[in-house]
Order: sequence, then C-alpha cells, then structure tokens
Amino acid sequence: MNELIIELSEITPRDFFGENNINIELLKRYFPKLKIVARGNNIKAYGDEDLLEEFDKRMTMLLEHFAKYNKLDENSIERVLTSDSRADYETSPASGEVLVHGVGGKLIKAQTANQRKMVDLTRKNDMVFAIGPAGTGKTYTAVALAVKALKEKQVKRIILTRPAVEAGENLGFLPGDLKEKLDPYMQPLYDALRDMIPHEKLESFIEKGVIQIAPMAFMRGRTLDNAYVILDEAQNTTHAQMKMFLTRMGKHAKFMITGDPGQIDLPRRVISGLKEALLVLKDVNGVGMIYLDDKDVIRHRLVKEVIAAYKAIENRD
Repeated sequence: MNELIIELSEITPRDFFGENNINIELLKRYFPKLKIVARGNNIKAYGDEDLLEEFDKRMTMLLEHFAKYNKLDENSIERVLTSDSRADYETSPASGEVLVHGVGGKLIKAQTANQRKMVDLTRKNDMVFAIGPAGTGKTYTAVALAVKALKEKQVKRIILTRPAVEAGENLGFLPGDLKEKLDPYMQPLYDALRDMIPHEKLESFIEKGVIQIAPMAFMRGRTLDNAYVILDEAQNTTHAQMKMFLTRMGKHAKFMITGDPGQIDLPRRVISGLKEALLVLKDVNGVGMIYLDDKDVIRHRLVKEVIAAYKAIENRD
C-alpha cells in the first residue's frame, strides 16, 4: 500500500484539524478509499497512487487557503475539495474584508467563496445578478454592500424592493396602512438592516427617504440615480416587471438582483422575469452574474441537507 506524509509546518495542527478533528473527518468523507491518519504535525494517507496524488493536490490547496484566511470550516473545505481549479474558490483579498461594522460591533463580511465573488463582482459591474437557493446569504450580502456604499457616500440612498406576489401586488384587501401591508413581504430586508444600522438611525433613514422599501409597482415611472437598488425575490417578477425595473437605472446607480429560480410563486405559464433576464443579459458588458449553491448555505446545517434532498427528487422528476 502506498503512503503519503504531509507535514504541517508553521501551522498549529489543532487549528487545521478543527475541533475534535472535524476537518479530518470531512477529508475522510471525501476520500473514503484512503486511510487518513492525523497525528502530531503530520497527516498520513494510505491507498492507491492515483488517489494519493489527488489527495496531495487537494491538501496543497487547503493549506494555501488556510495560510491566506487563517481558518478552515466546512464550507471552505467543501468548496476547495469540489472545485475544478483555484479560480473556482479564490477571490481577491479585498472581498474578504469587513463590509459593515454592524449593531453591537458585529463584523459583517462575506462568509463563503461565492459571497466573496459577489463582493468582487459589484466592484467591477454596476448591475449584478446573485442567484442561489435559500440560506446562501445573497440578500444579506446585498444589503451589507448597499449599507457600505451608503456609509462611504458612494450613493445617497438605498432602495429595496420585492414583488409582493402572494398579494398580486394588489395590496388593497390587506388590513392596515401601506407600511403594515408591505412589512410581511419586506421582513427579510428589515431583518438584515437591523443587524447593520442602529434602530433609531434606521428609523430616521426610512423617515427621510434615505432608505426606501417598496413593492415593484412603486418603481414604475421613476429614474433611480445615486442609489444602491436591490431587487429581492426576483424570480417572482414577470417579463414586464423585470424590464420595467432594469430600465429604471439612473446615473451613479448600482443594481443588485437576487433570486432563486427554484422557488417561483408565479401563476403557471407565466415566465419568470429573472430566468429570462439571465439569458438575455448574459453577454452584456457591465452585467455580472454569480451563482451561489448549497455549499454557500450558512444557516443551520440541516438547510443544506433539505436542499440536497429536494434537489434529488426534483432531478428525478
């Protein structure tokens, strides 16, 4: 049986192995045909030569990643072990920086490789589409980028919008004033903002119109300039809504469109404006697109399992 010995130099083994050797257990899961032993400063692997070569390559990538970010977690290990090349998981140093110092000193930054790519894309493009399933942090990261732009005076206002599909954007039958009618649809956006801006300041921003939260219908006829504009849940826009929204873009504006094509709530036979836009705009210079996946899920670990389970039955159909 062939043997490979990898020595950890200038790295504290405990940090690399993880608590209770959890990172080593992940390696074993990805290389089930190898016998992997971690002891002292060494990781030893036994098995076929071809597999050992692949293991050696992946370990080099993991060690480089650890040297750069000083940490390893389940998401980063999965990303490195399943990537075809370094370009799939490496991002610029600036993309890992703190985006916002949130409420109570909370440091808010991109958590995964794809979230960091999302940050990179917004530096290079004025319009970015961030696509991915629930829990991948696309909305949260988008709001953090908007708050950062506002704090750094790159924009004068933040505009957040979602299609209120469940009420058909005809909100008249719901009780309460307009804000009360909209709040249930806008809650995830409020939740993210509350993490990043102290309560009184947030209320003041909303009152003064520095932060505007409105349904798609309120975008019609406006020119959105000097603004960071986020369209959330974009999979639930129609062709007409998406075209209307994208053509609102004014000078010195940043547009971020987030959505999950797997969770469309539109009536049957109505084409999702998001799906269409991704096809129509894929070759347009200045439009960036990032696809997040279940490896970017940073909610409870079960969310990842739920996504995988549903993907399996959907692919079977």
